[in-house]
Amino acid sequence: MGCTAADVVAALRAATAVVQEHRDELVRLDQAIGDADHGENMKRGFTALLSRLDGEDLTTPGKVLKMVATTLISTVGGAAGPLYGTAFLRASAAVGDAAELDCEAVARALQAALDGVVARGKAVVGDKTMVDALTPAVAAASSVNGSVAAVLSAAADAAAEGAESTVPMVARKGRASYLGERSAGHLDPGARSTALLLRAFADAARGEGAAT
Repeated sequence: MGCTAADVVAALRAATAVVQEHRDELVRLDQAIGDADHGENMKRGFTALLSRLDGEDLTTPGKVLKMVATTLISTVGGAAGPLYGTAFLRASAAVGDAAELDCEAVARALQAALDGVVARGKAVVGDKTMVDALTPAVAAASSVNGSVAAVLSAAADAAAEGAESTVPMVARKGRASYLGERSAGHLDPGARSTALLLRAFADAARGEGAAT
């Protein structure tokens, strides 16, 4: 089975629950190397989605993703709003007006999201950002031939590993870069939130509960 607009909405509801659950964790991570606002900003943005997920015009996956983009850009503060907003906007453009997405379309959307984040943030792997989680996720998704759930599960597993890889890195982008060597030893909050979202999407695709 493919991924319909209703499936995307369900995945976003799951993601919202996960962001709310992990708000304090993301705050703590950002306190160590950033502005301490990533958790609250993400919670605010995804909570704002809830009131918009029942919109009558959300008839295709692409329309849902575009709504997510505009909502996050307008409600999430800091760097996360523009970055996640751009990711969802590029993903929306990649899938177009398709009524249902197969595994190839989902992988293509993830690639477009990564391309958007890189274009917006100018970060590369090793800079200690969400790119360190999203890049291996895209590579893993592109290597899977099977169901949408399998593609998202592979992406989520790779994103989790990618996020953990940021711990020893010295940040070269964002507020964390101001700390220099002191940024090493901390998990990047943007990479962590990226991994959390992909896990929530994967679990929703498999019909499972909230991610941890």
